[in-house]
Amino acid sequence: MSANIDFYFDFSSPYGYLASTRIDALAAKHGRSVDWHPILLGVVFKVSGSAPLLSYPLKSDYAKRDMARSARALGVAFQLPSTFPIATQSPARLTVWAQQADAPRAKRLAAALYRAYFAQDRDISNPDICADVAAAEGYQRAEALAGLNAAGIKDKLRAEMEAAIARGVFGSPYVIVDGEAFWGADRLDQVERWMATGGW
Repeated sequence: MSANIDFYFDFSSPYGYLASTRIDALAAKHGRSVDWHPILLGVVFKVSGSAPLLSYPLKSDYAKRDMARSARALGVAFQLPSTFPIATQSPARLTVWAQQADAPRAKRLAAALYRAYFAQDRDISNPDICADVAAAEGYQRAEALAGLNAAGIKDKLRAEMEAAIARGVFGSPYVIVDGEAFWGADRLDQVERWMATGGW
């Protein structure tokens, strides 16, 4: 059995959202499973010296068109949220909390949180919105809200961020396959080829 692949993503990353709709199916074609790792790009940017994509002149207008075009190409519902970007501690913590009990179910929750933001324009930086999404996915709302606010979960996300940075993660989406890193949703075809061939 081949090793799992690691998928790092930020909930405010449009390209992370697009990659999240494909990554598990691509991996399954090659007998792989995917470990999902929510990250905080704000923390990463402090280390890398980077900034949100739409903060760059010229590049911003192109990126807005490319995000929408890329979503249409994949048949994925997408709209640039009215508040963008957002702080993503709440959905990231909620995902970490859910992963402790059931990682596959936590993926479904993460996917629902992504859809809430990029398809429904719901501000998932708000813990109450996150708890509402969790409740719609069958979680107990009060437990989800308590979980994302728990000190232990905050510490666990902090430790996960430190581990991600130690592995060189600097953006979203960021995929690591057998020690090889791929950055960006436009690299998923290479990720699939790598799994199919064993690398080049």
